[in-house]
Amino acid sequence: MGRIPVSEPETGGVTSGGYGGSVTTRTCSRPSCRRPAVSTLTYVYADSTAVLGPLATFAEPHSYDLCEEHSQRLTAPRGWEVVRLEPDPSALEPSHDALQALADAVRSAARPESVATVEEAGQLTVGGKGHLRVLRPIE
Repeated sequence: MGRIPVSEPETGGVTSGGYGGSVTTRTCSRPSCRRPAVSTLTYVYADSTAVLGPLATFAEPHSYDLCEEHSQRLTAPRGWEVVRLEPDPSALEPSHDALQALADAVRSAARPESVATVEEAGQLTVGGKGHLRVLRPIE
C-alpha cells in the first residue's frame, strides 16, 4: 500500500505520511488541530500561572505550541492566572549585529584557506577541516 501525501491546511506545505516524513512547520498541540502554531504555552506551577508567549525557537518537552484560535481562547483553571506576553515588534526584525555576523560568516566561508601555514615554531599545518588540523614537524 502506498503512502498518501498530506497537505497542511493553512500553510500549503506538504508532508509525507508514515515514518520518516518531514514536517515543514510546527502545528498546534491541541488534539485534532492541524493549524500552524503561533505561540507557546508554559506553566509555572509554583506560581499557579500559565504563560502564553511568542512561538519558542525550539519545541520544549514541557511546553505546548498553540495556533491563533486556541491562543485566543485559552483559559486557566480557577485560582490560576494567565500571563500573555506580546512580542516586541522591533525584536522580530533582525538586528544590525545579527546581519553583520551573517555577512562575516558568509565572507569567511567563501574565502579560500591557505594550503600551508606556520602554526607554532617547528610545526606546519598541511591540511584540515573545521576545527581539526594535521600538524607536521618542519624538517
